[in-house]
Amino acid sequence: MTDNQNLRSEDRNPETSDPVARAADLLKEHRHSIDRLDAILVYTLGERFKHTQAVGKLKALHDLPPSDPNREAAQIARLEDLSKQANLDPEFARKFLNFIIAEVIRHHKQYKS
Repeated sequence: MTDNQNLRSEDRNPETSDPVARAADLLKEHRHSIDRLDAILVYTLGERFKHTQAVGKLKALHDLPPSDPNREAAQIARLEDLSKQANLDPEFARKFLNFIIAEVIRHHKQYKS
């Protein structure tokens, strides 16, 4: 029997035997996932703003108001429901959507002027 066969599997693999190294590996994996998700968020927001810009141009063309309070309230309620399903703080989701809506309205006002 070789020396390597006498070792336990965790002793043969230093990644699993050293808790600090294992934690560093896990941290690296989490950060990679976070970076990937951040990219998804940015590209998704970019796609969303393409559509809201088209809406803003249509509103300007047809002399419609830049904001639609009924639509915004429905969107906030819908996002709160989604956030609960996703185990995300509904207050955070509300603040996030309010921020996006404010930016969209700002763009719509620019198209109107």
